[in-house]
Amino acid sequence: MPRSRINGNFIDKTFSVVANILLRIIPTTSGEKEAFTYYRDGVMSAQSEGNYAEALQNYYEAMRLEIDPYDRSYILYNIGLIHTSNGDHTKALEYYFRALERNPFLPQAFNNMAVICHYRGEQAIRQGDSEIAEAWFDQAAEYWKQAIALTPGNYIEAHNWLKITRRFE
Repeated sequence: MPRSRINGNFIDKTFSVVANILLRIIPTTSGEKEAFTYYRDGVMSAQSEGNYAEALQNYYEAMRLEIDPYDRSYILYNIGLIHTSNGDHTKALEYYFRALERNPFLPQAFNNMAVICHYRGEQAIRQGDSEIAEAWFDQAAEYWKQAIALTPGNYIEAHNWLKITRRFE
């Protein structure tokens, strides 16, 4: 039974009902509807229940079915989120890059890439390698600048960090 049919949470049920209504009234192909169902099930699995393996399976199936680059960008972004949550930052960065190739207007992908780079910079400091740390921090700054440019007023902490570290131009 698809996960979207067994969710017990009121918000999840509401989302599922609204999504099902939209799928019926919006003119889409059966493949697009099926891709969305897998995407929705992936979101529900990953975000509501933390079942990342099942969510990944749903996202991969949605990628197989979805042809729209914009929609694919969100699937790739969500796959990146799961890899970030699992601590596989290299894979997460790969998926964020792939999402941005299809949709360069995803500030959240730039932000998440910046957070990973900043984290790696902090790791380098703990390991005593300030040169590598600065390179990671510079990369984080570039990604945060892109996120802020897309959504001015968001990412206030990142904006402050850029100012404090004199990386904001």
